[in-house]
Amino acid sequence: MKNYYNEKRRNAMKNRTQQNITQRIVIAALLAAVTCVVTMIVKIPSPLKGYLNLGDCVVLTAGWMLSPMYGFLAAGLGSALADLFAGYVAYVPATFVIKGVMALVAFYGYKLTHRKLGNLPARIMSGTVAEIVMILGYFLFEGILYGFGPSVVNIPANAVQGLAGLVLGIILMNMFEKIIIK
Repeated sequence: MKNYYNEKRRNAMKNRTQQNITQRIVIAALLAAVTCVVTMIVKIPSPLKGYLNLGDCVVLTAGWMLSPMYGFLAAGLGSALADLFAGYVAYVPATFVIKGVMALVAFYGYKLTHRKLGNLPARIMSGTVAEIVMILGYFLFEGILYGFGPSVVNIPANAVQGLAGLVLGIILMNMFEKIIIK
């Protein structure tokens, strides 16, 4: 009788774990798709070959909502697919890494600071550092591609994109927390 109940408990835990993994995969895939769509909807051409977009708000949200691996993949894949679909094939590998690292920085920055600072200051701080990673990442990538002199031109534009992504990402997270999607 004891073995029967232990077996039943193990199966129930296994089902909950599988359901939790499935839920994380679905949320990560959804955020990757939303990142791609949001990135492609609002595209403002930048002085070099790239473009400005609002996808960073979902990249940061993926970092704050998901575990590091799922956040990295959702942010990186969604952003890289947007570059691929928009015809910026040269940017795909760099975007995958840069946006994925942004989600990691947002995750770990928030995790390290939210107990001491509270939610909003922790999100502002971790999001700001993540956006700085984006600015520096694209500066280095475009510097290698086009030369570092010309790539300086995109720093202010990427900073504006980063600020918009930070503000909208915080608003998006506040909305998610209110409807308890966490």
